[in-house]
Amino acid sequence: MGETAGPTILGVDVLWVATLLSGVAAFAVMCAIYAATTIRDPMAKRVKALNDRREQLKAGITASTKRRAKLVQRNDTADRMRGILSSMKVLQDEQLKAAQRKLMQAGIRSKDWAVAVIFGRLVLPIVIGGIALFWVYGTDGFAAWSPLKRYGLVAISFIGAYKAPDIFLKNKITKRSHAIRKGLPDALDLLVICAEAGLTVDAAFHRVARELGRAYPELGDEFTLTGIELGFLTERRHAFENLAMRVDLDAVKGVVTTMIQTEKYGTPLASALRVLSAEFRNERMMRAEEKAARLPAIMTVPLILFILPVLFVVILGPAACSIKDALLTG
Repeated sequence: MGETAGPTILGVDVLWVATLLSGVAAFAVMCAIYAATTIRDPMAKRVKALNDRREQLKAGITASTKRRAKLVQRNDTADRMRGILSSMKVLQDEQLKAAQRKLMQAGIRSKDWAVAVIFGRLVLPIVIGGIALFWVYGTDGFAAWSPLKRYGLVAISFIGAYKAPDIFLKNKITKRSHAIRKGLPDALDLLVICAEAGLTVDAAFHRVARELGRAYPELGDEFTLTGIELGFLTERRHAFENLAMRVDLDAVKGVVTTMIQTEKYGTPLASALRVLSAEFRNERMMRAEEKAARLPAIMTVPLILFILPVLFVVILGPAACSIKDALLTG
């Protein structure tokens, strides 16, 4: 006695599809429950880096040479990668500084990762490109492909492996800059209130970072670090310049320029920050209006591909079934 086949639609077993979708839905529910029950403080991971920066600034001013050496943590893996790159004459100071700057803009404070990024640019093309080269030309996995397609696959593997670290850093920088841009007008409003209340600049930065740390953790991280540097660096201008270097935003560079000018010429800080805050809020509103204006054009393709066919099936399906039954009975 054979097994009874389940219902099918277009040759696909409905029960199998329903089981698969039920499994995906159960997994999504489990992920949602895990995300809801494991809420963590967004500033917790950044406290250690800020404390390390504070200790480094203290060591640079008051500590002895032995203590400075103790605070400099050695990473054996980074030292090995640095030695390999130096022996191959591919480690340049300008390249290292550029990688360190990108890492700071991505929120990664450790300088050892700059060596890892440069080492990844050297090793990943050899490893991934070598595997792709062996797979395409050393095996019969792509024998049916034309020579041009096989060459393109190998070339894409080499280029993609070389660009992978830079693409990863660029994505992190873009996400972090967008998060900082969202909270910048609120931060400037709080800075205006702190300045009018009589707080010093470094105390105002600490206060704003404490108030906005949970809503905008990236911005709170940068403001806390700037407040620490304002309290320890000999020239306050360097602290503001470091803030502009760590954040890849023209708006932050404008704020830094305003802060430097107020420190240099003694102009009122509150009025300048109030003007900047109004400009940033208008800019944010213009970006929102621009996205809203693009929405009808963006929704046209999903509307045609997904919504209209379902609507036609719902409206015309019963009528088609009635016509079919009438023709069969007639």
